[in-house]
Amino acid sequence: MRIPKDKEAILHQIKQNGILVVIRTDTPERAVKIFEACVQGGIKTIEFSFTMSFAAELIKELSDQYGKSGILIGAGTVLDPETAKIALSSGAQYIISPYLNTETAKMCNRYRTAYFPGAMTVKEVAECMEAGADIVKVFPSELFGPAIIKAIKGPLPQAPLMPTGGVTLENIGAWFDAGSDVVGIGRNITRGAENDDYESIRLLSEKFVEKIKFLRRQ
Repeated sequence: MRIPKDKEAILHQIKQNGILVVIRTDTPERAVKIFEACVQGGIKTIEFSFTMSFAAELIKELSDQYGKSGILIGAGTVLDPETAKIALSSGAQYIISPYLNTETAKMCNRYRTAYFPGAMTVKEVAECMEAGADIVKVFPSELFGPAIIKAIKGPLPQAPLMPTGGVTLENIGAWFDAGSDVVGIGRNITRGAENDDYESIRLLSEKFVEKIKFLRRQ
């Protein structure tokens, strides 16, 4: 099994990047093109969803190819420790789940791998943190908007949060103002792939990266 390098450094870089792109599509060829367009646009943290049967193969292939370039590749929609082990063996540098699975948390902690389980309520976020989550994925965050981040941060100001869903160029500032540590974005960047328009993905990636730099200069 490959063991991700320096968990703390990986977490620091993810938070510095500020944006994580979720890739979920129908063919490995399309997934690679989305990945390449994102990288060309300056995205450095990318998740391959395990709803794709070929996710492990792509993680291995692209980790080998981009391993020394500063691109952080992770596995998403990981539902159990068995899938987490496959992802880690393929080279995933972090594991993301739509909900907390304590056995997956144990697996990730055992191998010093960053784990981002999903949650929607204060109770669920607290349970994720108690299980050793490094960042909690607030999902599906589009149901409540940035207000959900501020609401969770009220009783849990120490909670590291990553809203996923509903983040756009127009409202990304509100998500960070509410207390997000990093934002997860899927189709709001990648939807151009549905029409084989990968240039739009590159341009959107550039715009999101520049917007985050601008927000952090303020």
